[in-house]
Amino acid sequence: MSTGAHFVLRHRWWVIAFWLVVLLAGGTAAGQLQSRLSSDFSLPGQEGSETQAQLARSYGVSADLGYLPVLTAPAGRPIDRADVTAVANRLRTIPGVRVLDYGTTGDPGFLTEGGHSTFLLVYGPQPAGFADPLAPTVDRTVKAAARQQGLTAEVTGYNQLSAGSDAGDDGGLSVLGETLIGALGALLVLAFVFASFLALVPLLIAGVSILATFLVVLGLTTFTDVSFVVQFLIALVGLGIAIDYSLLVVSRWREERARGRSNDEAVITAVTTAGHAVLASGITVAISLVALVVVDVPLIRSMGFGGMVIPVISTLVVLTLLPALLSLVGPRVDRPRIRKEAHVSRAWSAWARGVVRHRWAAAAAATAGLALAIVPVFGLQIGQAGSDSLARSGVAHDTLAALGAGGVGSGVLTPMPLLVRSGADASTVAAAARRVPGIRMAVVAPPGRDGVREVVVVPTRETVDNTSVAVVSSVRNATKDLPGYVGVTGRGAIVLDYQRAVFDDFPYVLGLIALVTFVLLVRTFRSLLLPLKAVLLNLVSVAAVFGMITWFWQDGHGSNAVFGIAATGALTFWLPVLIFAFLFGLSMDYEVFILARMREEYDRTGSTAYAVEHGLGRTGRLVTSAALILFFAFAALASAPGTDIKVLATALGAGILLDATVVRALLVPAMVSLFGKYNWWLPAGIARLLRVEPSPLVPDAVLPAGYEADPHPPTQPTADREPLVPEGRP
Repeated sequence: MSTGAHFVLRHRWWVIAFWLVVLLAGGTAAGQLQSRLSSDFSLPGQEGSETQAQLARSYGVSADLGYLPVLTAPAGRPIDRADVTAVANRLRTIPGVRVLDYGTTGDPGFLTEGGHSTFLLVYGPQPAGFADPLAPTVDRTVKAAARQQGLTAEVTGYNQLSAGSDAGDDGGLSVLGETLIGALGALLVLAFVFASFLALVPLLIAGVSILATFLVVLGLTTFTDVSFVVQFLIALVGLGIAIDYSLLVVSRWREERARGRSNDEAVITAVTTAGHAVLASGITVAISLVALVVVDVPLIRSMGFGGMVIPVISTLVVLTLLPALLSLVGPRVDRPRIRKEAHVSRAWSAWARGVVRHRWAAAAAATAGLALAIVPVFGLQIGQAGSDSLARSGVAHDTLAALGAGGVGSGVLTPMPLLVRSGADASTVAAAARRVPGIRMAVVAPPGRDGVREVVVVPTRETVDNTSVAVVSSVRNATKDLPGYVGVTGRGAIVLDYQRAVFDDFPYVLGLIALVTFVLLVRTFRSLLLPLKAVLLNLVSVAAVFGMITWFWQDGHGSNAVFGIAATGALTFWLPVLIFAFLFGLSMDYEVFILARMREEYDRTGSTAYAVEHGLGRTGRLVTSAALILFFAFAALASAPGTDIKVLATALGAGILLDATVVRALLVPAMVSLFGKYNWWLPAGIARLLRVEPSPLVPDAVLPAGYEADPHPPTQPTADREPLVPEGRP
């Protein structure tokens, strides 16, 4: 680190010029990136996804039901088949629309009890974004056609219910608007931390990091699909990470300046110490996102590639551009010097002393809080929100309720397209599917462009999460051995595919990530116990966050009050793995920041109590401020369109606050204090293997009251020094 810092200072103008060019190129890339991003949720190699692709080739429509119009006859008479056919034919004039109905098929399953109403299954192409541009046309056409036949018509459907539950689905702030809101919140925190114009420097670093990341991701789109979600992550996660890393380095630079070092000496020391923690943290975040890359799902893998770029670029900018700027203009912009860095924070030092004094009580309280937060996670459902968790009022809700009153279950929202090869007997397949318990009807559709036939299987209950998709497996098992069977698709089939593709192997991926992170942290902390504790606490912290969002979103105890969105009933299948990957890495940031400083203080003094007090005294305010900055970024992300992104933002924001308060400010110092001298032990054999200095097990030092460590310690602590005052000696 010291060599790199000297290199940057010797070539500071070249470094600044390089990043200036990247900044300009990144600004251009940001404008081009959105059109290159993908909204593909396919799962190549999985039956549901492959069948969906075949359906699109044969019929030109999505496997998900787009619209569910309901036609109702005047009171006192049943629905007329010819009237239904006339309305359906009008809908068929809309390009890209495909209709299955009672008039064409004559299947009584389309009718409510008494035959007073009927529903139509209307499919359209997959929308490219959040809003469906075809929805208003379908709505106007079906209502106009129904009036001509003397019928009334309303349109419901899963997408219509979702739109009714989230008014933000068609709008929301742009990526730029959200970034500006996050940046404003960050500026307020930085102004409090630095109380000088130095607060603008981390924002400048964040701006360069974000645009540089956009540039790299634009290059990635030429080789692989990148999800549209990545643009939000780059802007807001990138903003928080770059500022957090800058905050740590700049604060250490100020601290060294306050101790009397020259400006360049302070820069080099800051990069050597705080910069080392930043490097370890950036690598840890990037490693955690490997969990996304190795999952064989294009959507999740693209998020992993895009996400990995964020900490890597932020770390690179912070360790190169930031030292160059501090060397050139740092002292000039550090005005007025209202806040000093010469001494540790009295408030955080007092807090640390209190935690050390009452470490058993502190550990017990933190553990109880985490356990309470974890409890709801045992009811976590994976899939998509159920209809009863979407709109509670409005036309779509009332129309579905009317169908229910007529004996038509919510399964009409999630029909299962089942494809049969050309020449095979589709009616035999339909009959087999119809005999499966929980199936309302199975209708053979007209042939597609290549002769493939579709059998539309409608379940009694909707199939949206892991508690309701068993009927999809039953239909597959009942039909897969029949001649001509191609596959089953639809919402329920895709949920099953994601469960197999993502969650079956994810525990092994999680174990691998935890192991690699543990090894990296052993090198960083020169300890066996501290990395083990860090990894285990991170897993516990992430579990607590999943419990919180289960309670908040799935069960609806906070979503309606805060966002006006009803309980989701389940977490969308791609969200848990994304939340885990980002939270595991981001939470580890604060662990690295705090424990790296504690390790440094212990190497100076040999006292665990001193290391906890002064380590937390130096980093407590920084970690809290960094957490607030990331929280503001995620609060801005929560204004993005789409409930799924709101859930992601809520999970990351809550996780960061939980981790920075209960875990890092309470449980970590309590546990370090409890473990005492065993925190710092690294046997010589393992140290040689990892090419770091060993850390022998020695008694804790007992320091005299009022002792202050050497304010100018060597930048590379020695591992073989004896404690200043061994335990048991006066």
